[in-house]
Amino acid sequence: MNTDFPQYDARLPTRHDEFVQRYQPSASIPLGPIEIRATAQGLTWIAFSKTPDHVDNPNAVTAQCARQLEAYFQGELTTFDLPLAPRGTDFQARVWQALRAIPYGQTRSYRDIAVEIGAPSAVRAVGAANGRNPISLVVPCHRVIGSDGRLTGYAGGVARKQWLLTHESALAKP
Repeated sequence: MNTDFPQYDARLPTRHDEFVQRYQPSASIPLGPIEIRATAQGLTWIAFSKTPDHVDNPNAVTAQCARQLEAYFQGELTTFDLPLAPRGTDFQARVWQALRAIPYGQTRSYRDIAVEIGAPSAVRAVGAANGRNPISLVVPCHRVIGSDGRLTGYAGGVARKQWLLTHESALAKP
């Protein structure tokens, strides 16, 4: 059993707002507003928000996340140190754990991830799990590209993905 990512528990409430603190920091993020959600146990959601609807309702986890995101965007942080509590299947958890192992400033292909988790024929399933990553940026799904080197889909948009990869590669230490 993966201890970094709890397994999906059907007994948990299905709506985030039933058990999660929602927070949208007012800090300027270069790529637009971000919404952060967390329980007392850890982050459950980070995503770019379509509207700058500031929600000032942080808990300890969302406030810590906002500080680390600000440091990341300022080029002062390359590795996040936050408690995580995403909901997903065991397969998704394995993929998300593999994403966390991709070093800052580097990329991997969907095939690389499939091989890393011991499922080399599951390239499409890895892509689907990558697309369902609920903790964008901290679980760096933006670092996954096509096997031909092309940028592929990203929930925040391919332009944001390009910006993030450029930001990381410009600041990555050899």
